[in-house]
Amino acid sequence: MQEPDLHDLSDDADYAASLQQGSASMMMTRSDSGKSTSSSVPEGAEVVYLKDNVTIHPTQYASERISGRLKLIKQGSSLFMTWIPYKGQITNASLSERDRSLYTIRAVPFTDVRSIRRYTRTLGWQYIIVVLSSGLAFPSLYFYNGGVKEFLATIKQHVFIARSLEDANVFLVNDFQNPFQRTLSSLKLPVSIASRPSASVSDGGEYSSYELQGRIDGSIHEDIPRPSQNHGRQKHKSHDPARDLTIQVLEKFSLVTKFARDTSSQLFRESNSNGYGAIERKSSSHSPPDIPHEASMDAKVAPGEGPVPSDPLEFDKMTLVWGKPRQPPLGSEEWEIFLDSEGRIIDSKALKKRIFYGGVEHSTCKEVWPLLLGYHAYDSTYAEREYLKSTKKSEYEIVKQQWQSISTEQAKRFTKFRERKGRIDKDVVRTDRTLSFYEGDDNANVNILRDILLTYSFYNFDLGYCQGMSDLLSPILFVMEDESEAFWCFVALMARLGPNFNRDQNGMHSQLFALSKLVELLDSPLHNYFKQNDCLNYFFCFRWVLIQFKREFEYKKTMRLWEVLWTHYLSEHLHLYVCVAILKRYRNKIMGEHMDFDTLLKFTNELSGHIDLDSILRDAEALCICAGENGAACIPPGTPPSLPIENENALLYTQEEDEVL
Repeated sequence: MQEPDLHDLSDDADYAASLQQGSASMMMTRSDSGKSTSSSVPEGAEVVYLKDNVTIHPTQYASERISGRLKLIKQGSSLFMTWIPYKGQITNASLSERDRSLYTIRAVPFTDVRSIRRYTRTLGWQYIIVVLSSGLAFPSLYFYNGGVKEFLATIKQHVFIARSLEDANVFLVNDFQNPFQRTLSSLKLPVSIASRPSASVSDGGEYSSYELQGRIDGSIHEDIPRPSQNHGRQKHKSHDPARDLTIQVLEKFSLVTKFARDTSSQLFRESNSNGYGAIERKSSSHSPPDIPHEASMDAKVAPGEGPVPSDPLEFDKMTLVWGKPRQPPLGSEEWEIFLDSEGRIIDSKALKKRIFYGGVEHSTCKEVWPLLLGYHAYDSTYAEREYLKSTKKSEYEIVKQQWQSISTEQAKRFTKFRERKGRIDKDVVRTDRTLSFYEGDDNANVNILRDILLTYSFYNFDLGYCQGMSDLLSPILFVMEDESEAFWCFVALMARLGPNFNRDQNGMHSQLFALSKLVELLDSPLHNYFKQNDCLNYFFCFRWVLIQFKREFEYKKTMRLWEVLWTHYLSEHLHLYVCVAILKRYRNKIMGEHMDFDTLLKFTNELSGHIDLDSILRDAEALCICAGENGAACIPPGTPPSLPIENENALLYTQEEDEVL
C-alpha cells in the first residue's frame, strides 16, 4: 500500500506549475486584474493586492489541494481579505464544490484579525496562517511562487501591524488595542461595555462585511439584516454605551491623578454612594474658572438640523480647570538657575516642565533650543558645547562644499541636483517673507536658508528636499542666527520629523492613524461622525501634522508651541492631542453643519490665525492626562516624532522628492 503524501509538497503539481509559470503568471494577473475585479468588487472599493495560485490543503494529502486567488480590498477606511477558489479545477474526485465553497474566505475585515503567522519551509516556499480575534484560524495559505512579503507590506500600508517580540514570524494586527482592553478589564467595567465590539464597517457609509461578501460573490441575500439598517439610528439616543464607557473610565482614573479626581467629582456630583463624596465636597468649595470659549468659530446648530451628539467629556460645558494655567516664558535670569557653575543642567525634568508651561523668551532661545532638540546634551558643559560648535562648523563646511563645487557643466548631467536646487530656490523666496528677518530683495538670510536646505539635501541624500522643510527650518535660523548651528539643530529636528516626508508617507500615515484612534477614545460621537462621512483618513489634519502647525499660528506663537512639543514632558506625541483638542473645540460646528470631507478640509485650513494657543494647550494637556496609558497604547511604536526604530536591514528613508503640501 502506497503511503500518503504528507506535508512534503515538492512533488505537488501546483508547486511544479508555479516554477514554470513564475513571473508570467503574475504578469497575466496584472493584465487581467481590471477585467476580473471590475465585476466582483463593489463600486468605490480598490484591490490593493492580488495573488494567484495561493493554495490550501484541506487534508494531509497533497493531491487534495484547492488553489485560488487571494485579494486585499480597500473599501473606504477598511481593509478586507478574500480568498476565492478557482472553479472547475477539482483535482480529486473526493473534493466537491461544497468543499470548495466551505473553504472560501469572503471579505474578512482586518478589524477581526488578531495575528498572521508566517512559515518558511526548507524548499523556500512559504505559507501563512491568519488567526482571528475569536481565536479561530483559517486553513494555511501556501504561496508557492512568492508573495508573502508583498502581502504583509500591503497590509502594513493600511492597518497597524507589528512583529511579535516573542516570535519573529508572528505579526500582530492592531495589537495596540490590546493594552486598552486589558486596562478596561483591570478597571472592572461592566462586561457588556468593556467587551463591546467595534462598530461595523457599514456605520461609516461603507459596505458591511456581509454586503461586501455578497457583492464579491454576486449573491447578496435580501433576508440578511444589514447592521446599518438595524442599528444606524441608535447612535444618537441619549443612552450611548460609548459615553457610558468614557464616564466610567474617568471615574476609575480618579484613583490615579488629581486631574481625573476633579473631573470625576464633577461627573458624579449627584452620587453619594461611589466613594467620592469627600472629594466632591472638597472640590465644590472652589470655583474653577470657565474654559475659554471661541464663540466666533463654534457655531450653533442651524434650525431644522439634527441634534449634535453630546461630548462624552462635556468638553466645553463643565466648569473644570482643563490643564494648568500658562506661565510667563522662561527668561535669562531664571535660566541661569537651572545651570551649575560649569553650564550643566541641574534638573532637566524641571526645566522641561517649566518650558512646557511657559515657553522661552526669545533672548534665551539660542541657548535652550539646541538642548530641546537634542543637538546638545543636558549634561554638557559650556566648554563642551563650544567645542562641539567648533567641530560641527568644520563638518558643515565640508558637506556644503560638496554642492558648491559642482560646476555648471556637471550640473547639466546631474538631474537630481538641478531638481532639488530648483525646488529649494522656489520655496525659500516664499517662506516667511513678511517677517523682517526674511523680507526684502536680496535678503542674506533667505540665501542662508537656501544654502542650509541644499546642504541638508546632500547630508541626507536619501531624503533630499521636500516642500515644507523650509517651514521647519525658518524659525530655527531666526533663533540661532548662525548658519552652522541652525543646520545642526535642523538635522536634530529632522531625525524625528524626517519620516513625515517619506515617499511612502508611512510617517504621516502612522500619525494620522494614531490620531483617529485618539479621537475614537476621547470623543466617540465625533469619531462616528467622521466614519459616516468617510473622513477617517484625517487628511484634513495633514498640514497640522506635517509641519507642526507652522501655518496655523502667528510666528511667535508657533515657536512657543514648538518649545512645548519639544519638551516631550507629558508625551512625545502631544501634537496629536493638540489636533484632538482643536477638533473637539469645533466639534459642534463640524457636526452641526454636516461638513463632508471637502468642507472639513476647507474649514480646517481657514482656522489658520483663529486658534487660541493657550486654550488649546490646556485642552491638549487635559486630554493627554485623561487618556493616560490608553492614549499611549493608541500610538504605534516608532510613530514620529519618536526616533525611528532601528532596523539594520531597512532603509531609513525611501524618498524621492515629492511635494506633499
